[in-house]
Amino acid sequence: MYNVYEIRKDFPVLSELVNNKPNVFLDSAASAQKPLPVLNRMQEIYNHHYANVHRGIYHLSEDITASYEEAREIVKNFINAASSDEVIFTRNATESINLVAATWGRKFLRAGDEVLISQAEHHANLVPWQMLRDEIGISLKVFPIADDGSYLEEEYLKYLTPRTKLVAVTGMSNVLGTIFPLKKMAKQAHQNGALFLVDACQYIVHNKTDVQDIDCDFLAFSGHKTYGPTGIGVLYGKYKILDSMPPYQTGGDMVDTVTYEKTTFMPSPARFEAGTPAIVQAIGLGEALKYMKNLGMENIKAHEDELVSYAKSKWENVKGLTLVGTAPDKGGVFSFVVDGIHPSDLAFVLDKEGISVRTGHHCAEPLVHRMGYETVARASFGLYTTREDIDALLPAIRKAQKMFL
Repeated sequence: MYNVYEIRKDFPVLSELVNNKPNVFLDSAASAQKPLPVLNRMQEIYNHHYANVHRGIYHLSEDITASYEEAREIVKNFINAASSDEVIFTRNATESINLVAATWGRKFLRAGDEVLISQAEHHANLVPWQMLRDEIGISLKVFPIADDGSYLEEEYLKYLTPRTKLVAVTGMSNVLGTIFPLKKMAKQAHQNGALFLVDACQYIVHNKTDVQDIDCDFLAFSGHKTYGPTGIGVLYGKYKILDSMPPYQTGGDMVDTVTYEKTTFMPSPARFEAGTPAIVQAIGLGEALKYMKNLGMENIKAHEDELVSYAKSKWENVKGLTLVGTAPDKGGVFSFVVDGIHPSDLAFVLDKEGISVRTGHHCAEPLVHRMGYETVARASFGLYTTREDIDALLPAIRKAQKMFL
């Protein structure tokens, strides 16, 4: 049985007081809290097992290299990749997408080729393609979403043309919570001759993710959103594609042979992991994914789906409160505005009540503008979120309304 109150004991920060109020943390979409097994494992590595990986022929180095590569295997199993060689450790999903743009994009795209994204993209899956457009003359196409934030298949297919070489989309919007039908979209992209990339930062936290079932060519996510540490991310890529891509950065540990005249490079994943990697962070990510797997992704999803339904019932028809993004297929991300109160002012009042929400454009400025706003507040859920957290929001909003209106 999924006992959220027992699970919360693994997250010490959630029992801390914020401004002398219970900690209501509703910003997991920005960065999730870390459970004790992750924190303890990382501290254990620093205390008893730390050395550099892949280089040393001595016990500590061999020991931590095994742990580092075990983390890669955990990621491989978590996303059901065909091989651990398809798992590249990066700093975060942003670097993962930039890696694809800078290597695969520069090598294989030509002027006039099209990259297709949705209106719901984070800047990390927009700006790299804009830069590639300006550099080599590709065309960047953006297919529309509905006014409620829903995916529109007819618009996707309309924008999918013979010139489309890559479709790059979010699996779940970090502003709207909209979940995209990735498997069907990937099939349609492949039928059109295009590759398919998924920004899975939000999706992978809330949904069981099987890259072979989706049949995506690339998938990116960040450790800090999956209850792991910052400074670590993952790029999954089909091995045949990775093997055709040049290095992203060069330096130690990614070379095969080096002379003053010529250098040859290692195959994936080493080719894309130049220099000393985020060793302890990768091991921490592995521990975080083990934690999620032990809870059961189906159980986490069922818990969060129940919270989404509960939040909708509580928040949908509140006078003066407008939810931004009400797609039927939606995860635990709720952007909202309160009439007459700037989101930053609202967040200030909520913080005094111990409630943490995010405000701004959430690194998706064009999307927020498309929805008709300059800035919005956002409440987002994690595997530790409770009904009580949801219940705490409305009284705090009413207090802000009394102060400002």
